[in-house]
Amino acid sequence: SEPTVATYTVTEDDVNGPFEQNIPRQLVEQAKLPALDYQSPIEAIAERFHASPALIQQLNPNLRLAAGKEIRVPAVPPFDPAVKPTNEATGDISVTVSRADSALRATRADGTVVLFAPVTTGSEHDPLPPGDFKVTGVSWRPEFHYNPDLFWDAKASDTKATIKAGPNNPVGVVWIALSLEHYGLHGTPEPGNIGHTES
Repeated sequence: SEPTVATYTVTEDDVNGPFEQNIPRQLVEQAKLPALDYQSPIEAIAERFHASPALIQQLNPNLRLAAGKEIRVPAVPPFDPAVKPTNEATGDISVTVSRADSALRATRADGTVVLFAPVTTGSEHDPLPPGDFKVTGVSWRPEFHYNPDLFWDAKASDTKATIKAGPNNPVGVVWIALSLEHYGLHGTPEPGNIGHTES
């Protein structure tokens, strides 16, 4: 009975960025950028409303983004990558990541699900390690520390590099460190790839 589509008024910030139009695929090259911001206004708006740019275009035939223009978006609470979310969940929370259904569930001790999210659980070369781990820290808008020694597909010429924060950072806008070294729950610069077997 609730509406699935809402109206959103495009702001000056939406169209003015900052944007980083050319993000190289190589992590060592990404480290040369001052930030890993969105590449375009439509990417920023789409991710704010948990959608793909293609869906935003489908909802708005002949889309032309300009400040003050009203567009149709999914009727969901918007996400702002510049504002750190607050944690409203209280008490002990368990997080279960399931390879079988490519999902993450955060639950209270009574079984109440407080968060469900589709996830990618690693690849053949970087599989999801089974086990029980503790969360040791949460970093909002983290830098990504690239160490080619930890990547099976790194080039021999790659060197360690620090990639600046931003929604197109290799781990997105959050890194949740685990008690298993080098592993964490994290975001992604490519939400459309969630659910596929990759890392």
